Amino acid sequence: MIMKNKMIRNTLIYFMMTVIFVVPVLTSCGKASAQPKELTILAAASLTDVCTELQEMYENEHPDVILNFSFGSSGALQAQIEEGAPADIFFSASTKQMDALKDEGLMKDDSITELLENKIVLIVPKDSDKGITAFEDASKDKVSMIGLGDPESVPAGQYAEEVFTTLGILDQVKAKANYGSDVRTVLTWVESAEVDCGVVYATDAYTSDDVEIVAIAPEGSCKKVIYPVGIVKSTSDEKAAEEFLSFLKSDTAMKVFESYGF
Repeated sequence: MIMKNKMIRNTLIYFMMTVIFVVPVLTSCGKASAQPKELTILAAASLTDVCTELQEMYENEHPDVILNFSFGSSGALQAQIEEGAPADIFFSASTKQMDALKDEGLMKDDSITELLENKIVLIVPKDSDKGITAFEDASKDKVSMIGLGDPESVPAGQYAEEVFTTLGILDQVKAKANYGSDVRTVLTWVESAEVDCGVVYATDAYTSDDVEIVAIAPEGSCKKVIYPVGIVKSTSDEKAAEEFLSFLKSDTAMKVFESYGF
């Protein structure tokens, strides 16, 4: 009888030890298998610096989320969405591209927000001695080459054409224009003095110590530069996309946008 009780007691002890060991292992395995949420954000090139800072802020506060940003011209990003490229959020530098995607039924209409406003400016290399002080100078002999975004896909280039059309000098400007695939390319050309001047967003100019803003687009010469943001209808995680969009609209994020000139 004593031997039998001893065997039962040993069996119970072994069972309890097994449970104590296995449960933490299973719990640990469960945690290890949890995959972080990933969001793909297609954003205008002019948002590169500010979104890089916001990404770090958001991921620090949400360690279970990974933000994958892809920057480029809004027109090129629009085309990617139309072609079915994976995307959760589209952040455009113009309402034109957002409206097109909305009309095609590719965006969640109720998520679209006109979040930011920017300015179109004329910039020159920091040490320029060309005497360029106004948009009208782009048609004069003092400018032999001007950097512009390709109006086929770059909103900044489209706004620039509006300005020069309003001023009645578009044909003269086009004759000496060098077109870039996005606004950051134009900024780089001006920084390195490969062109005499260029048209970019004010926020791009603020990021560089090698250029100088000499003029802001005259009032009424082009449409307001509005940056809309919204959720792509084919998003793989609508809830996570909504949470990040709410962050972009928060006071915290807006203060960061303002610090970059928006």
